[in-house]
Order: sequence, then structure tokens, then C-alpha cells
Amino acid sequence: MARIAKQLSAAEVARLKMRDDRRLHAVGGTPGLCLQLMPDRSPSWVLRCTVDARRHEMGLGKYPEVTLAQARQKGREARDLVALGIDPILDRREARGANLGAQAKARADQLAAEAKAAEAAAEAKAKLVTFKEAAERLMKVKSPEWRSAKHAAQWRATLETYAYPKIGHMPVNEVKKSHLLEVLEPLWHTRTETAERLRQRISVVLDWATSSELRSGPNPARWKGNLDTELRNPKKLKPVKHLRALPVAAMPSFMKDLRGQAGMGALALQVLVLTAARSGEVRGATWDEIDLDSAVWTVPAGRMKGGKLHRVPLSDAAVLLLRGVPRIEDCNLVFPSNKLGQVSDMTLLAVLKRMKVKATVHGFRSAFRVWVGENTAFPSELAEQALAHALGGVEAAYMRSDLLEKRRQLMEAWAQFLAGPKVMEIEPT
Repeated sequence: MARIAKQLSAAEVARLKMRDDRRLHAVGGTPGLCLQLMPDRSPSWVLRCTVDARRHEMGLGKYPEVTLAQARQKGREARDLVALGIDPILDRREARGANLGAQAKARADQLAAEAKAAEAAAEAKAKLVTFKEAAERLMKVKSPEWRSAKHAAQWRATLETYAYPKIGHMPVNEVKKSHLLEVLEPLWHTRTETAERLRQRISVVLDWATSSELRSGPNPARWKGNLDTELRNPKKLKPVKHLRALPVAAMPSFMKDLRGQAGMGALALQVLVLTAARSGEVRGATWDEIDLDSAVWTVPAGRMKGGKLHRVPLSDAAVLLLRGVPRIEDCNLVFPSNKLGQVSDMTLLAVLKRMKVKATVHGFRSAFRVWVGENTAFPSELAEQALAHALGGVEAAYMRSDLLEKRRQLMEAWAQFLAGPKVMEIEPT
């Protein structure tokens, strides 16, 4: 019969000393319960038991953190499991694993809750970004890409005048079609072109807000399949306004009178007519863009309305005129103002007013186009390229050249017409 250990009191347990011949000291009260004493280690409780004919030593915690009474209670619970045929060590490991699983699930739930809270915070933050703030951010990022400071100013003025008063204060993710109709409808029939530009700019702002994750869903400013069901087609509303232009037959006489005018504005206007270029392209021309020896003026993409580099063939008359334009030291502009900046549109208009000519500066491009179509056999696409208009359809797909030399023939014919006493029938060579 196995010897039953003497049941020690708490005080007796406290007086136990490590012995060379024994590391486990039986304390009684629970069969197999011992206090383990080892060098360089804290005392601990150990329960010696046999499970499936195998002897085990099960740790029950450190002494004195776990008291004698607590150790005996843990020992009895472990022996109750052994009596039921359960390995108490394996059972504890499984319980610990289940606890760890519960902890992992709790952590996963916590992370999911944190993610949901972050999403809610992001949505709340988005609500604080107004349409005006979104528009201002867009303009700050994109305006350097726009073709001119004037274009950026027009963007801002349009939004400030018409959009901000009604939707500027609204969270950008709450702007809906009904709000846009309130903005657009008052302008749609009276200032159709302005209203359409406003719609397009609002659409760009909302697209930017969507890509910046400040809003979601379809763009309420989209025209096709959206606003086109609420508003009339702007192309059928706005009347076509043709810019005033001189009759083609009057152009040679006009050029003769223009050559008699003094000043940079008159020189710029002569080059504008001879090249059929836009006012801004001529007024902003610099000497390093012009190669008089090759008779080519290369306008960089950044100064073109279409954002694409454009080569202008210079006629003999244009080259001769440019060679006579005085160059100002330390100024690269071909036609500088008195303050060495660009001459303004008003300067060119003042020349026409002084000459008592009822036409717009842009109207000379129209006169050139009419002349090509009615007085020459040059193909229309050549005239369109001379005007730096974007080609469409099949022409755009197959055009791989800017047809510089063919356009040179066209511009030379135009210059000869302008210099002649009457309208001439011009055939391409």
C-alpha cells in the first residue's frame, strides 16, 4: 500500500528547505501534491499522478502566489479528472487553446469594429468637404495644366458666380441632380453657352471628388442619359452667332490700308491676317518660335487652343514683314506692348476702330476659310489644318503629316491674293 504523506500546515510548508537528495517535497492533503524546490528557480507546486499507466508531473503554479489551500484544491480537481479517465494536462492544454481561439476571435472582432469605425470616420470626413472645397482643390491641382491663366480665371469666375451660391456650402457627396437643376435651369434658356460650360465644369469637379473618394455613385452632372432628360439640347437652343468678318472681296483693300497704320498692334494684325492664326497665338509669339530662314513659325502646344504643337508656314510677305519688325533688347516677344508685355486684344481692336472697319479680329480667320472654299481648289482639310482645327472621322484616322509644304503653297496663294487688286481664281500648284 502506498505511503500516505503527512499533511503539512502552511507554516511547515514555508519552512521546507531544498535537499540534495530530494527536489519534490510531499505536503499531504491531496495525494501526489508536492512543493518543488530547485536551485535558481522559484518554488512551485507539482501534482504527481498516473494516467493510462503513465506517470505525469503537472504544474499547478508558483509558490507562494498559489497558496497551499489553492494548490490542494487544484490538485483535487485534477485527480477528479483522472478518476473520470481524463488526462488533466491534455485537458488544460485544450482549454488553453480554446481560450486562445476565443482571444483570437475577440481580436478579429475588435479589428473589424475598428475598420468599421474608420470607414464611418472617413464618411464623416467626406461630409465635411464641401463642393466649393472640392472645386478649389481640383483647380489647385489641375490649373497648371490648363492652356492659360485666363482659362483658369474663367473656371473660377463661372463657379463663383453661379455654382457656389447654391451648392458651394453643400457636402460634395450630397450633391444631386435636383441641386444641379436649381443651378442650371435659370441660365439654360437665357445664357445657354454659359450654362453648358458651367455644367461641364461642375461635372469635372464631381468626377474628381469621386476619384478622390469624397463621393460615390454616378455623376449627377452627366449629360447623356441624365440631364438630357430634364433640359433641352443646348445646340438647339443657342443661336449661332457668326463673328463679324470683312467680305473676302474687301480683304486686299483692307490690307493695303492696314499697311499704312503705325504701331505694334498694326504689325501684329498684319501677321495675324497673313497666317490666319488666332489672336492669342500672334500676340504671344516669341522670336525663338520663328525661323525666318526656314520660313516656319512653330507655336508650342502650351499656347495652342487644341494643346498640340502647330507649325505655320510663312509666306514671303510674312517673312518680309517679320524681318522689318523692330526687336527690343532683353524682350523675346515679337509684338511687345509699351510695358514689354503682350499687346492686348483691345490693342488690335483699336487698330480696326481707328480704320473704321466693322469686323472682329477673329473674323479674319473666317474670311480666310471662305476664300479657300469659294475662290480656290485647295481641299477643305488643308484649310482646316491651316486654321489648326482638329480633324475628325476618317481624315483624323489616316492623317500622319501636318502637310507643311502643301500648306505653304496655300498661304503663299493667300498672301498673293491679299496683295492683289482684285479677287483672283487660285489653283493649287
